[in-house]
Amino acid sequence: MTAIPEKPPAIRGARVSRWAVGLIIAAIILGALGLTLARYDMIGKMLGFSAFMLGGLLALVGLLVSLVALWRGRQVPLSARKGLIGAMAVAALYAGFLATRPMAAGDAPPLHDLTTDLANPPQFETLTLREDNLVGVDTVENWRTIHAQAYGKLQPVIIGQPVADVTAKAEQLAREAGWTIVKSDPARGHLEATASVSFIRFQDDVVLRITPEAGGLKSKVDMRSVSRVGVGDLGVNARRIQDFLQALAKA
Repeated sequence: MTAIPEKPPAIRGARVSRWAVGLIIAAIILGALGLTLARYDMIGKMLGFSAFMLGGLLALVGLLVSLVALWRGRQVPLSARKGLIGAMAVAALYAGFLATRPMAAGDAPPLHDLTTDLANPPQFETLTLREDNLVGVDTVENWRTIHAQAYGKLQPVIIGQPVADVTAKAEQLAREAGWTIVKSDPARGHLEATASVSFIRFQDDVVLRITPEAGGLKSKVDMRSVSRVGVGDLGVNARRIQDFLQALAKA
């Protein structure tokens, strides 16, 4: 009986290389499709984000298979495997980007509702607070405790201008930031807007409460920023409040 000759390592490596490149291409398509469809609200935001995360996992698998392909075809010069090397670079960037997101968030707790006033947060009048707003914390008391521990420095600002003037400047800054203004009442010092985050356009709702101080010569500005979906926000809402109030105080 004649033995079937074993295929050379170079041929075996080429087959594994095709599998690796195919996996990486599929990962890129899955991630891009999920992000794009979610950006234009053709699918849910979290579904699109999940597709992006799954694509990253697939890219990591493709990267591991690529390493196997390099080993099995090690007799082939790397100069002849530019396609595989390029695919590996793309997969490494994709997986690496996802791996750095938790590090970019630092020690941000699983909060999505941030405010400068824990005892009496500014209230939405036109926009609707999400029904599951206590997800991840269960109770208002837990939310306040975690919030105070993580964002104790998040405080209102006092601006030496009347309420109407500060509200008008806040509206202008919000428009310049690309936020969608939902309600603006300069006489009452009330402003509501929606901000979009990242390519996928996660939407966060913002409300400002501006009250008179020093007989109306100054204004106290409280702010609240709430993510519409998800449990944690990777610190996005706190940064938004800090950056916006700093800009408003300088305006």
